[in-house]
Amino acid sequence: MSSPQPTAPTSFSQGYTPNPTSRPTRKEILNYSAPWPVYGLDWSNQPTEREALRLAVGSFIEDGSNKIQVITLPEFAGIEGMDYSPTSMSDWVPIAETNHQYPVTKIKWEPYKGGHRSFDLLATTGDYLRLWELKENAENTSSGTIGRRASSTNGQQLVQQAVLANTKANFCAPLTSFDWNTFDPALIVTSSIDTTCTVWNVETQQAKTQLIAHDKEVYDVTFAGNNADIFASVGADGSVRMFDLRALEHSTIIYETTSSLAPKGTTSQPGAPQAAPLLRLAFNKLDANYLSTFHMDSSSVQILDIRVPGIPVSDLRGHKGPVNCMAWSPIGSTEIATGSDDHQVFIWEVNQMRSDRDESDHHHGRASITPATGTRVLHEPFRAANVGGEVNQLSWSSASPDWVAVGFGRTVQALRL
Repeated sequence: MSSPQPTAPTSFSQGYTPNPTSRPTRKEILNYSAPWPVYGLDWSNQPTEREALRLAVGSFIEDGSNKIQVITLPEFAGIEGMDYSPTSMSDWVPIAETNHQYPVTKIKWEPYKGGHRSFDLLATTGDYLRLWELKENAENTSSGTIGRRASSTNGQQLVQQAVLANTKANFCAPLTSFDWNTFDPALIVTSSIDTTCTVWNVETQQAKTQLIAHDKEVYDVTFAGNNADIFASVGADGSVRMFDLRALEHSTIIYETTSSLAPKGTTSQPGAPQAAPLLRLAFNKLDANYLSTFHMDSSSVQILDIRVPGIPVSDLRGHKGPVNCMAWSPIGSTEIATGSDDHQVFIWEVNQMRSDRDESDHHHGRASITPATGTRVLHEPFRAANVGGEVNQLSWSSASPDWVAVGFGRTVQALRL
């Protein structure tokens, strides 16, 4: 890669050896033009190429006419009824679509558990946690789905399987995010603006537990990899908190922001310090000792070590605009991707997270050490791509890890590593 700040749209491919199982003739950049603003985005977790190269996409429209789609490549979409023209500007085609009244704050495919079944399962959050089945349309028409909403494109349909809500509440507080447990796919945890997190069993469709997680709105929540009990959350109170389902009477504060990092214009009680809200967090998929987070309206990302609470071990400072999304590599424990308002998607190699922080060992970009804290500051990524707009969402495929998908405006772009 010639520069972390390219001036024209680029892919990650320069100077990188792709996955040997990938087709050499596949384009490096695959574009999809959605009919609405894109926010929710996730790759399928199924292992075959036909199933892995599918994306679930959700809209973010304030007027209540939102949609979710499943898109794939034309070669995998079939022929009959395919809504695709060779002259189309899109490299992807929709194979299923349905209504989703409220904006889709997150969409995810069920983790792969092995074996094969006749449908795939997805989940979304917005007003409620909703479960969806993607199945063949020929066997499941809308007339056979009493009490469920179904909509199809190109021979497949999305059928609403369940709506999970806390029946004890008199109203529904919007859900900001959720995560699906990869170790035990029966578990999903959601976060809400009402300060709570709820753990659901999607097989019984019952809430396993609900807890007050933060003092203010909870913006994101994620399970630790390869663990059915540990999850962490972030929110408007500026803290990262970790919970254990086996001992919910206690929580651990991993990191707290300071008032000096609070965005301009935020208010608080007279004399009270205003913490900087934390918007997102993500556990390292291969080493659950590490997680990442970033502040509202911040251009940097903090890497935290849960064994050393309070101080980031690394600070990624290459973006020129606010960071909106991030994802750890599914195959490399030291790689993380970030997306920003600056139209850039960066991949960082955070190979000095551990105690050995000799700067001479860092080969990918400038780095420095903050004397007061020992935090390692990285100023340049080792791969970069310039896309056509402010990057709102990012997904790194676990089944085809040489693909990263990003969403900006009405566009989904898959970038080949």
